[in-house]
Amino acid sequence: MATVLGLSLPDRATAPFCPSEVEGSIAVPKSAPLGQRIARFAGPGMLVAVGYMDPGNWATDIAAGSGYGFDLLFVLVGASLAAILLQSLALRLGMASGLDLAQACRRRYGRVPNLALWALAEVAILATDVAEVLGGALAIKLLLGLPLWAGILLTAFDMLLVVGLKGRGFRQVEAIITGLVATIALCFLIELLIVPPDFHAVAQGLIPDTARLAQPGALAIAIGIIGATVMPHNLYLHSSIVQTREIPGGKAEKRAAIRIANWDSGISLFLAMLVNAGILALAAGAFHATGHTQIAEIDDAYHLLEPITGAKAAGLFFGIALLASGQSSTFTGTIAGQVILEGFLKLKIPCWQRRVITRVIAIIPAMLGVILLGDHGVGPMLVVSQIVLSLQLPFAIWPLIRAAGDRGLMGGLAAGALPTAAAWTLFAIISASNLWLLASLIG
Repeated sequence: MATVLGLSLPDRATAPFCPSEVEGSIAVPKSAPLGQRIARFAGPGMLVAVGYMDPGNWATDIAAGSGYGFDLLFVLVGASLAAILLQSLALRLGMASGLDLAQACRRRYGRVPNLALWALAEVAILATDVAEVLGGALAIKLLLGLPLWAGILLTAFDMLLVVGLKGRGFRQVEAIITGLVATIALCFLIELLIVPPDFHAVAQGLIPDTARLAQPGALAIAIGIIGATVMPHNLYLHSSIVQTREIPGGKAEKRAAIRIANWDSGISLFLAMLVNAGILALAAGAFHATGHTQIAEIDDAYHLLEPITGAKAAGLFFGIALLASGQSSTFTGTIAGQVILEGFLKLKIPCWQRRVITRVIAIIPAMLGVILLGDHGVGPMLVVSQIVLSLQLPFAIWPLIRAAGDRGLMGGLAAGALPTAAAWTLFAIISASNLWLLASLIG
C-alpha cells in the first residue's frame, strides 16, 4: 500500500512508473463513495506541482524577494493562477480524449511542425534538468562542503533512483513525490516562523502594478518567474499521467472525474504557490529588509540566513529543502521526457534510459558554466534557464488551447468559452512579455 495525502491506497504491483509502460490503470469505480474516488484520483496534481518548486523557481524567487521585496509577488501569484488554468486544460484533454498533448499535436499538425514542437519541448526539459543539476549540486555543496563540480558529478547518481524504481507502481512514485513536497513545505514553514513576513508589505505586493516592472532588472526576473511557474513540459506531462486512472461509464462520469482531477490539481498547485511565495517572503524579510538587495545566488542566501536570523537551523532547513526540491523534479522531468518522445516521434525507450541520456546531457552545460563562470555563475544560469522555459511556453499553450477546445476531438467535454478565452489571454500576455524582454535585451 502507498500513502498519498495521508491516505492508504492500493498499488499496481507490477506496473512500471512511466505511464507509457503501464499495463493497467488505477480503477476508479463509479459506485465507490466520493471520498474513495477523490483518494484514488489524488496524485497526478502533486507530480505536476513539484515542477513548480524546482531550483529554478528558487533562483527567481530569491532574486525577486531580495532585489524588490514583495513588489513582484503579484507576478508569482498571477503565474500560479495561470498554471492552474492551463493544467486544467491539459488534464481535461487527457481524460476526455484519451490522448496526451504530444499525441494530439501529432494528429493535428504535419511532420515539420511536430518536429519543431518536439525540439522546443526537449529544450524546455533540458533547461529544467540543468536547473535540477545546479540546484542539487549546490545543496550537496552547502550541506556536505564539497566543491560545486563534485556536487554536479554526484547528481548523476540520482539516475540510480529512477533505475531502482523500474517495475514499481505509479502510486509509489506519487507517494515519494508527496513526501518530498511535504519536506519542502515543512522546511519553509519553519523558515517563515524564524523570519515572519511583513503582512502589510505582502498585501501591497499582491496588488498588480506593471509600473514595478520598470525597475532595473525587474522585467527579466518577472519573465523568469513566469517560466519557472508555468512550465511548458508540465502541460504534456499532466495530459498523460491523468490517464493512469480508469474511468468507467460515459460522458457524465468523465465530467465528474475531470471535476475531481481539477481539485487534485488546484490544491497541489496552490501548495506550490505557497512554497514559492514562502521563498520570496523569506528573501524579502531576511535580505531586502536588511539592505542585502543584491542576493541573487542561492548559496549567498544560505550563508547569510544564519547571521541575519541568528538561527543556525535556518540554513540547515534551507539546504534540506533545496536538496528535496532537486530530487523531486528528477522524476517528473523523466516522465515528461518520455511522454514527449513517444507522443511526437512514436519512439519508445525505457524510462530509466531516458533519465540517463537527459542527465548526462544536462551535466555538460552545468559543468561548463561552473568552469567558465565560477560558483557565482549558478544564480544567473538558473534564472536564464527559467527565461528559456518562458520563451518555450507559447509553443505549448497554443496547441493545448486548440486541442482542448476542439469538439471533434473532445466531444461534449471540450473546454468552454470562458476558460478558452482566459487561456488565449494568457497566451497573448506571455507572448507579449517575451517579446518585450527580447526587445529590451536587443535595445
